[in-house]
Amino acid sequence: MKHIMWSLALLAGLAGGPAGAQAPAASDAAAPAVAAPAAPAPAAAGGIQSQNIFEVKPDASADPQYAEQTNGERAKVQPGNNAPMWRQVGQGVTGYSSLPTTQAPEAGNLIQPFVQYPGSRYTNAGEAWRQVRNHWIIPYGAALFAIVLLALGIFYFVKGPLGHEHPDGTGPRRIERFTPFERAAHWSNAFAFIALAISGIVMAFGKFFLLPILGTTLFGWLTYALKNVHNFVGPLFAVSLLVIILTFIKDNIANRADFVWLAKGGGMLGKGEHEVPSHRFNAGEKGLFWWGITIPGIFVVATGLVLDKLIPGFGDVRGDMQIAHMIHATLAIWMMALICGHIYMGTVGMKGAYKAMRTGYVSEGWAKEHHELWYDDVQAGKIPRQRSASQPAADAATASAGQQPAQV
Repeated sequence: MKHIMWSLALLAGLAGGPAGAQAPAASDAAAPAVAAPAAPAPAAAGGIQSQNIFEVKPDASADPQYAEQTNGERAKVQPGNNAPMWRQVGQGVTGYSSLPTTQAPEAGNLIQPFVQYPGSRYTNAGEAWRQVRNHWIIPYGAALFAIVLLALGIFYFVKGPLGHEHPDGTGPRRIERFTPFERAAHWSNAFAFIALAISGIVMAFGKFFLLPILGTTLFGWLTYALKNVHNFVGPLFAVSLLVIILTFIKDNIANRADFVWLAKGGGMLGKGEHEVPSHRFNAGEKGLFWWGITIPGIFVVATGLVLDKLIPGFGDVRGDMQIAHMIHATLAIWMMALICGHIYMGTVGMKGAYKAMRTGYVSEGWAKEHHELWYDDVQAGKIPRQRSASQPAADAATASAGQQPAQV
């Protein structure tokens, strides 16, 4: 055992001693194996030579002198012991960075400072954000999606498509429900939202249902591409959302008929043949406009611009980014869940609804069945039957044949 201790001491003296140090003399064989502390390396010409703190060092416990060091000595960064430096990094101690603090205020902090959250065992802000994302936003968001899709499926199999088939009609029997500009605004916003929804779903939930199928390489490239799609389509969605709000806000103000519609559930829960009378948009559509598009959309766009670093003064520190992400993800999932209902009603849930947005026109029968108060205003001349300057093809053909459309 004594020979092993002497060998370790000799190796330590050769490796850690100052330049030109000699091996211990044979007369010192009986001396205890305590090496003198290493002298500091001489300063390089022109300044102080810094030490690479990221260099991998041997384990401090392997040092034969480790047990003899005091607590104060162990708390100092020294050869073979970088633990104090990493302990300070974990506690959020600010170090030196070549980046200016005006551009990167947290560049000197490798890890966010520790913050004590009441009632939580997570003291690091980054870890707390990660736990909120993984244990709250992701699972409860997935549950909300599942509940909405299940409810829509049950509703379809129980009620089926709402409404009746109505002949399109020509000439004066058609009513322009959406102008070309309104349809262009709607479809632009819809395509941008779908691109954001698909990319967001893959980034949030993809590792659970796509990663096992595609593998890490393909899934990594897919998420990287969709992240860029998400970042670049976001500003386009912001512009189209503003156009949507300004275009349709005048017809989405609540009125007395909306309370009647809500009290009767829109006629969708009963067995009646007709819906509850409503104006151009019923209370359900108005609720979606305000609580599923406008209000959450404004916050989603604002937080998305923060995450894209497009708003000066916001998103410079990690705490702001984490708060913006939590708001962004929560409200985006809420919007997607509600718009699933809008897509259902606009396609298979209501007969004639998709054709109204695709062509812009509905028949008088469809208008009377689904929006009777709006139909009455059109019949009374309060609302123009033809709202845009362009004339539908069927009306143009009727007019060219010498049959002038009746005036309302």
